[in-house]
Amino acid sequence: MELRNLRYFAVVAETRHFGKAAERLHMAQPPLSQAIRRLESELGVDLFTRTTRQVTLTRAGEVFRTDVERILKAVDEAVTRVGRFASGVEGVLRVGLTGSASYRQLPALARLLKHEMPHVMMEVHTDMLTPAQELGLIERRLDVGVLRPPIRQEGIAHRPLADEPLIAAVPEEHRLAEDGSVRIEQLRHEDFIMYGATLGSVVNDAVVRSCLASGFYPHCAYEVTETSAALALVAAGLGIAVLPDSIRSAPREGVRYKEITNALSVPLALAWREDDGSPLLLNLLGVLERNDVFLGPGPQMPQGVA
Repeated sequence: MELRNLRYFAVVAETRHFGKAAERLHMAQPPLSQAIRRLESELGVDLFTRTTRQVTLTRAGEVFRTDVERILKAVDEAVTRVGRFASGVEGVLRVGLTGSASYRQLPALARLLKHEMPHVMMEVHTDMLTPAQELGLIERRLDVGVLRPPIRQEGIAHRPLADEPLIAAVPEEHRLAEDGSVRIEQLRHEDFIMYGATLGSVVNDAVVRSCLASGFYPHCAYEVTETSAALALVAAGLGIAVLPDSIRSAPREGVRYKEITNALSVPLALAWREDDGSPLLLNLLGVLERNDVFLGPGPQMPQGVA
């Protein structure tokens, strides 16, 4: 059954006149009448009652019209959707984020996409440290990552989003909980809650370097794989955690956040595959650029894309 014959039927059913329908369809009346006859023959039913004065739908024709309108609407919507997909304004964007970025950058990114790219759905993967996101990008399980440079894998481009100072998360009953700010050396004898040593955490590296610069090596009492777990242990009074400033966007009962006046900062960046020239990615980079999300000038476009 040809789709064009369904469209012919729909116009005749609306106009109830072969001549007017042919005019609207920009075709001669005889071919239109023949097409409707072929459709009726294919279905094995009469769709119209024809007289010299008028054309009316049979009861079978009325039922068929309802289904044809639904089918044609679905086809038109499919054509529109595939066009939006090809132009990068519709699709699924698979996003990886570090644990702390989930609290500040994820809500901001979600709001921006809802406003600027409303037909794009986000598939969110949180609590992914940088090495895991790099692997996800290379293996094409992620489209973009919100991660912390340096990036060690080849073939990944990135642009900076933020440079975040490290802050201390301490239990609310901690001796430093009421102080305005602290210095890193004041944490010398604390039990640290840190990401697992084998995970390749950029935050861990910055914490260790900050402590070494003040003459001590942090004592890791507990290792975690997720930021939420680190905060839970802090709330339980089992130690302190030194984390990026974006964690402030996640108030936690039993936890106080304290500025550290002499700790290092950690960068945050958006990363993607250098060879990804998809319209969806290009539209995303354009939206972020127009809304001043990136730090520093000039977009890095995927290689080989004009």
